[in-house]
Amino acid sequence: MAQHTSLPMQSLSVDGKNGLGGDEKYQHDPINGHARPSVGTPGLSGMGQSTSGPSAHSSGILPGGGGKGEKKKVHPAVIIALWIALSSSVIVYNKYVLDTKTGLGFPYPVFLTTFHMALNTVGTRLLARYTHLMDGLRDVEMTSERWYKNILPIGALFSGSLVMSNMAYLTLSVSFIQMLKAFMPVAVLIISFAFGLKQVSAPLFGIVGAISFGVALAAYGEIEFAMQGFICQVLAIGFESSRLVMVQVLLQGLKMDPLVSLYYFAPVCAAINACLIPFSEGFAPFFDLGKLGPFVLLTNGGVAFALNIAAVFLIGAASSLTLTLAGVLKDILLILGSMFLLGSTVTGLQYFGYAIALAGLVAFKTYKG
Repeated sequence: MAQHTSLPMQSLSVDGKNGLGGDEKYQHDPINGHARPSVGTPGLSGMGQSTSGPSAHSSGILPGGGGKGEKKKVHPAVIIALWIALSSSVIVYNKYVLDTKTGLGFPYPVFLTTFHMALNTVGTRLLARYTHLMDGLRDVEMTSERWYKNILPIGALFSGSLVMSNMAYLTLSVSFIQMLKAFMPVAVLIISFAFGLKQVSAPLFGIVGAISFGVALAAYGEIEFAMQGFICQVLAIGFESSRLVMVQVLLQGLKMDPLVSLYYFAPVCAAINACLIPFSEGFAPFFDLGKLGPFVLLTNGGVAFALNIAAVFLIGAASSLTLTLAGVLKDILLILGSMFLLGSTVTGLQYFGYAIALAGLVAFKTYKG
């Protein structure tokens, strides 16, 4: 859902990166800036579970279940290319569905997000029943107390992030939204500083300054600036950064890959969003479903769900730096695609500002201070 409803996301543009070697699977720590073992996040690439021992590699690149003998591995470049294609497709497809000027004119982001999360809820349960992709569920001990204290609040933030992000697509271009998303690490660090989870240091201060300056230049150079969409995207970044911090704090130690996380969070998001529809969009989306038809509705949700599956295969595909650069490439391709496919206008000042922000983003992703 761009921000994808496959969470995005959004995310840290190229979220959580793995592959530091050994028998551990790593993700990027949104608080500390470098790779570390941790909890997965739906829709965010490379959010991995910690595994060790022979079972972690018994099925090659395939998650879950051990096969007989050694299976042929898929080349990491193929997996990365697939992830880039799906991640970009989710964003462009959502923009095409929601946009009333150049798209299908279905301006109901809450309904669309609700449908995606409902589809993800059904999809993850079918995968758990008929495949080995959800074998990570066995490693999660979910109690009612943990669900209410941890899953529910994180799911609520996830819901807010997805809805606000998709609402931004009603008035902002894909290219401008991608530039604004580069501010995500700064928001994460600010929240971490506020709650004492991270100490201020000179390198981090420099990184925050570079990203902030670059994003500010990109925003100043935007020709088709819309305050409503800008506020929605800022709120989406606030929700998403808060969710990332809460994941690190509340779910630390749990072994949850992107699909396992989606298994728990999708029903929460679907329920919360469904409760919002009567107050935000009423019955209008149901009357206008004819604009989409079942094919568009299902394929739109299907691409978002496929992105979450691709994220599982992405775990362990390449090094942290490689996946960070792959995410930067994805964002650049999205901006170019937005220009050529959707007619977005990008100014020279925005190119310059976004280049500064991307340099800061890469520095943040690789920072080990």
